[in-house]
Amino acid sequence: MDRRWKIAGITLLAAGAAGAVAAWIVRDQVERRGRDLFSPHVLRRLAALAHLDRLPASVDHVTLLRDFIAWEPRSLLRNRARTILDRMAEELESSADGPSLSIG
Repeated sequence: MDRRWKIAGITLLAAGAAGAVAAWIVRDQVERRGRDLFSPHVLRRLAALAHLDRLPASVDHVTLLRDFIAWEPRSLLRNRARTILDRMAEELESSADGPSLSIG
């Protein structure tokens, strides 16, 4: 019986460690995507916009997109960001709890 408890304990410890490592990797990747939005490389910025487009609307994302639009020198990426911003703003305005946002 003791051996079974030891095996179960080691298994749970290993699963917990694997979960912690997976959470750390996911957090790191999300932070990298956020940093890539202001990357000097155009393709990384485009990939970051595609990533943002898959995220749910939030006030933080709307603010980030507004900052990006003001900063971005390329009209193609600015227009893509405006499209994503419009969608997110509409989602926030249509939600019952969401604050009203004006796109300026």
